[in-house]
Amino acid sequence: MSNRRQSVRDRVALGIARRYRRERNFRLLGLAAVLVGLSFLAFFFLTLIGNGYTAFLQTHIRLDVELSASLIDPDGELDPQTIGRANYQGLIQNALRARFPEVASRNELRELFALVSPGAAFELRDSVLGNPDLIGETMDLWLVADDDVDMLIKGHIDRSAEESQRRISDPQLAWIEALEADGRIERQFNHRFFTAGDSRDPEMSGIRSAITGSFLMLLVTLALSFPLGVATAIYLEEFAPKNRWTDLIEVNINNLAAVPSIVFGLLGLALFINLFGLPRSAPLVGGLVLTLMTLPVVIIAGRAALMSVPPSIREAALGVGASKMQMILHHVMPLALPGMLTGTIIGMARALGESAPLLMIGMVAFIVDVPESPLDPATALPVQVYLWADSPERAFVERTSAAILVLLAFLLAMNAAAILLRKRFERNW
Repeated sequence: MSNRRQSVRDRVALGIARRYRRERNFRLLGLAAVLVGLSFLAFFFLTLIGNGYTAFLQTHIRLDVELSASLIDPDGELDPQTIGRANYQGLIQNALRARFPEVASRNELRELFALVSPGAAFELRDSVLGNPDLIGETMDLWLVADDDVDMLIKGHIDRSAEESQRRISDPQLAWIEALEADGRIERQFNHRFFTAGDSRDPEMSGIRSAITGSFLMLLVTLALSFPLGVATAIYLEEFAPKNRWTDLIEVNINNLAAVPSIVFGLLGLALFINLFGLPRSAPLVGGLVLTLMTLPVVIIAGRAALMSVPPSIREAALGVGASKMQMILHHVMPLALPGMLTGTIIGMARALGESAPLLMIGMVAFIVDVPESPLDPATALPVQVYLWADSPERAFVERTSAAILVLLAFLLAMNAAAILLRKRFERNW
């Protein structure tokens, strides 16, 4: 009998040991999965930051530019049109010639002039138009360097490589080293990245037009999706009869939340552009398309927030004589609003990162000017990332990564706002 009890005890002990071993192995597998995920995430962010942080700095070259009155304002009348038509590129080229007087051949002059970005002439023109008193003076100016010079200074071009293996020629390399020795080359904060629109020249390109376009689209999306989504959620949850038709509507709303975003782009192309004739590449059309995509998310989140309100709140409001509408507006809605806002912000964050539906309505166009209204041509930040990623210049690689960092910062801010709203207004029942 004692041997039998010992055998049962041994089997139980073996079973417990086996169970504990399985639990330990499962925990180790879970920990390994988390570590693998974190390692991939760390690799992604390190690569992104490593490629993108240099875009926030831009190489400049300091030159003594003579703002000759005979070239800028020969009539001496300070006419803005005359000043704006002056050859500012020639003034910069004269400054380069004065700095390197030994350069004489046409090919070498072309290479010398290529050290400074073509966009520097437009910035110089804007400075003179803003302050005509500068005409006739010799200014010590920091001018934007060409993107190849910028890549060389940042170490993305190997100086020790053969001339045929780099985009900087040997004479250009010698001039750059001479400027460095004189302290005339410096990396400065790249404010153009945040204040300028898109450009064919990487050193002059920025994300202001893309950010403005995204902001206008999100305004349209918020103005439409939040009231429509909340009203639909209230009707389905509080007023709609429970029958086959409302069940069909609920199933379709849940299905729409899982539809690929490019389908909404096709719908927007057929409905808003081809049928209604709205302008292509406009934030209004983009906002309407993103509204169609965001509405199911807002409705589902709104219904979940309404269902989280205890029935006792409704019963107490009706018990003291409130109508059903008063019960919803004055008692249920204030308690469900934090959840609705959280769902709306999460839906808006998803809309901010979408590019596929916007490509279908023409927002892939090259847009330089900053849009001033929802009807102006515009692009969005994810589409700007897509355009830059397809550019062959090495300087656009760092700008692509920097734009992704800005986009991730906006997404993290919106998700943090959703969490704070829920923490601030959430009540436990």
